[in-house]
Amino acid sequence: MDDETKKKYELKKQLEVLRSMKGTGTELISVYMPPGYAVHEVANKLREEAGQASNIKSKSTRKNVTDALERILQHLKLYRQAPEKGMAIFCGNVSDNPARTDIELYTVFPHEAINVQMYRCDSRFFLEPLERILDVKDSYGLLVMDGREATLATLRGTNVHILNRMNSTAHAKIRKGGQSANRYARLIEESIELYYKRIGERLDQYFVTGVKGVIVGGPGPAKDDFLKMKPFNYQIKIMGVVDTGYTDEYGIRELMAKSGDIIAGQEAVKERALVERFIKEVVSGGLATYGEAAVRDALSIKKAEMLLVSEDLQYQRVGYTCPSCGFQKGVNLKKGEERAAPACEKCNANMKESSRENLADNLIALAESTGAKIEVISSNTAEGSQFLQMFYGVGAFLRYK
Repeated sequence: MDDETKKKYELKKQLEVLRSMKGTGTELISVYMPPGYAVHEVANKLREEAGQASNIKSKSTRKNVTDALERILQHLKLYRQAPEKGMAIFCGNVSDNPARTDIELYTVFPHEAINVQMYRCDSRFFLEPLERILDVKDSYGLLVMDGREATLATLRGTNVHILNRMNSTAHAKIRKGGQSANRYARLIEESIELYYKRIGERLDQYFVTGVKGVIVGGPGPAKDDFLKMKPFNYQIKIMGVVDTGYTDEYGIRELMAKSGDIIAGQEAVKERALVERFIKEVVSGGLATYGEAAVRDALSIKKAEMLLVSEDLQYQRVGYTCPSCGFQKGVNLKKGEERAAPACEKCNANMKESSRENLADNLIALAESTGAKIEVISSNTAEGSQFLQMFYGVGAFLRYK
């Protein structure tokens, strides 16, 4: 994976860990420092907070907060000022056992600058500034329409969100007694014009700000007539027009599939092309394999050119070592699953757990050590979900058979 993708992946993992922690009281401390911020100013603020902590009624909470503040102050002695992109420090009692205290400290160095300086003490770590950094910067508006119905959606990264569905109130092409053909035609034209104006109002509502541009699709000439009329704000940028066969959610998916050149680089489009190429290779018996064991073997002998791994892979890689003969073995367990250590396959002695990490991290490290490219596949798209369910979330393109 490229450096930017790797940093995002690492930050996402850190946030997942921090998000899972909860204090028994308001005793989890979050400290944010923007780039170049003087550390001594933060230290002075924390000393003030330590002085005020004596007012906390609960003896255990008071002690935990004081201990966490002291731990952070000691850690800050390593720095004179915040790093180039700033830093965030999280500290507190993260033990889930009321009878035991476990003060842990975590430091996060984000890949994009933190623009906030703050201190917060709560029952959860305050993660919103870091979560905002993970947001994909570019969003796109999507519109599929014909003369009868329209669907509006946004595409942000790999996430598609349906915003609105509309139906035309234009008259059907049926004449009623006493009405002239010309008059009835004018009524139809007025109804269509009103329908286009309603769509334009929705574009103004959703897409004047916050999106990079809008892509329009649909069957027939209605979309072209709509764009000629331009019943929407001049600030809205129409990035392209695509023919689709549907005007509902299937039409939105079809529009995404046909807009690769328009939104090149968008994660959903890149991911779709990658997974489709992978499926094609697997089905045809080509240069691809899947499943943890097969992919691990391919990586180990440098046969794999690219590792594909789902970000929602819910397994850990647990390493066991035999204390008698030194034999080592790795076992994949679901997150949260516990299992008795296996017997050694060589001397039958009881093995002991020697390591435990996310399976995805373990495979990524192996891929990096062998020079293979890495792509992390989300599960937000239909293709990403298919990859996780059908191929167990682990696959690889091969250099040779």
